[in-house]
Amino acid sequence: MYYIPQQAPYFLLIVGLFAAVTSDLALWGTLKLSVQKWQDDGAETSGSRIAIKDVSIPFIGVTIGLCVFLCSGFEIFGLPPLLACGIGIPVALLTALLIWLQLGSMLTFVERQGIQALDLDS
Repeated sequence: MYYIPQQAPYFLLIVGLFAAVTSDLALWGTLKLSVQKWQDDGAETSGSRIAIKDVSIPFIGVTIGLCVFLCSGFEIFGLPPLLACGIGIPVALLTALLIWLQLGSMLTFVERQGIQALDLDS
């Protein structure tokens, strides 16, 4: 027998997407300002670090928005709510963890080698 939801969570899908996109824009702006300030201070030689706590709040917003978006999307495609959350939350948290680790390693690399070492074109 097929599961057909009585009311699909389209509103939650839109809210999750909106939260993820707006938090992503805040993350992008915060990260850009932090790296620019760090670079202007000459942090390659001074030993100062980029503030991770400034970046963590928008990143948590992106993660929560992604969780809501994935769970409601799986529910719209016919999964029961408990199963949709059981799949959506671990996928979103694992993706967020891997992105956080990659972001941290890139910031550490830039702190050690300088921003010029991060030339992606060559």
